[in-house]
Amino acid sequence: MSGVDQSERFPWRKVAGAAYVPTAAFAIGEGAVIPYIPLIAGELGASLAVAAVVAAMLTVGQLAGDVPGGTVVARFGERATMVGAGLLVLVALVIAFFSTEWWMLAVAIFVLGLGHAVFALARHAFMTTYVPLRYRARALSTLGGIFRMGMFVGPLIGSAVLGLGFALGSVWVICAIGTIVAIVVLIVLPDPSSVFEHSTATTGVIELRAERTGIWQVVRQNARSLATVGIGAAMLALARQARNVLLPLWAISIGLDGVTTGLVIGIAGGVDFALFFISGWVMDRFGRLWSVVPSLALMALSFLLLAFTHDIDAAVLWFWIAAIVMALGNGLGSGILMTLGADLADPRNPAPFLGAWRLTTDAGGAVAPLLISLLISVASITWAAGGLTVLCLFGAGMLLRWLPRKPRGT
Repeated sequence: MSGVDQSERFPWRKVAGAAYVPTAAFAIGEGAVIPYIPLIAGELGASLAVAAVVAAMLTVGQLAGDVPGGTVVARFGERATMVGAGLLVLVALVIAFFSTEWWMLAVAIFVLGLGHAVFALARHAFMTTYVPLRYRARALSTLGGIFRMGMFVGPLIGSAVLGLGFALGSVWVICAIGTIVAIVVLIVLPDPSSVFEHSTATTGVIELRAERTGIWQVVRQNARSLATVGIGAAMLALARQARNVLLPLWAISIGLDGVTTGLVIGIAGGVDFALFFISGWVMDRFGRLWSVVPSLALMALSFLLLAFTHDIDAAVLWFWIAAIVMALGNGLGSGILMTLGADLADPRNPAPFLGAWRLTTDAGGAVAPLLISLLISVASITWAAGGLTVLCLFGAGMLLRWLPRKPRGT
């Protein structure tokens, strides 16, 4: 990447305005609803297994959004795409607020996932295109940290609102406020592309090529990377999504109420958020492997702790411990999936590969709640935790074997 030696002058404030501020608002709103999806589904008559399926619609929607996402970003640009994704999220929230059956909620969560995927892909493409390679891991881990901040602040806001006596459905209003703030910020600020094209300080900029590349063509061209590194990364995405689904379900199964559930998940989110800078520093200093493998190992340990403590007298204490260990593992991998995708993408035109990359990793995330639902139905929630332990260890092994030690183009 040309000009990297001058990247000390890279305009971080413009990056913050273009990517970090809207992401923070968006993430806080999303963080306020994710822990409560299974609880709301239960209020609408869903069983524990069906509630897992409803929660799964978030990642199924993300998976569906990854397919056209790269093309949309390449055609309309990052800002317009993020604004459009935010409007789609608002539509989903209206549907969710007025849902009277669990299947209506499932439709709303699917649309929410669509909006999330397109928003995330647009910000990922922006960071990959404009951030110099030497700062890539720290920039993307910070982006991941911003999302984790949302998963810290959002559940605490949700817990506080419910503690004041508001109905469980009020979390949709919190999410809508965060989404509206993100849209307003994106509209008020200049278009990121035009700002960087006219900035002499930007040394990491690489123009997106005008030609369009179909996502399935990109999948075929990068089949080896996606089938090796991509599968290992998908196991981390699976573990992360399983965390979002399993912890609320676990709380229900051991008798915790919504306020306590939000408190536990919010505090764990704070631990997660606190580690994002360490993750970026480790990736830049020692390599990507030293972030992703410990992340998966700690996630495996947390699921193992849950699997063996569900029916003991201290189940609530061990739920707290497992949630914190899970947060440590997730925090150590802050930004790693975005960084690996950026490392493997063609720097001349990253959006199509990033769409294929997110399709692969989000497929792992989409499997998680469906797998949890299946294992709960045929066995128990403890078997679900045990199965996730095995998959985390499998992912760590895949990455140890196949992950390139240097980014593409270095």
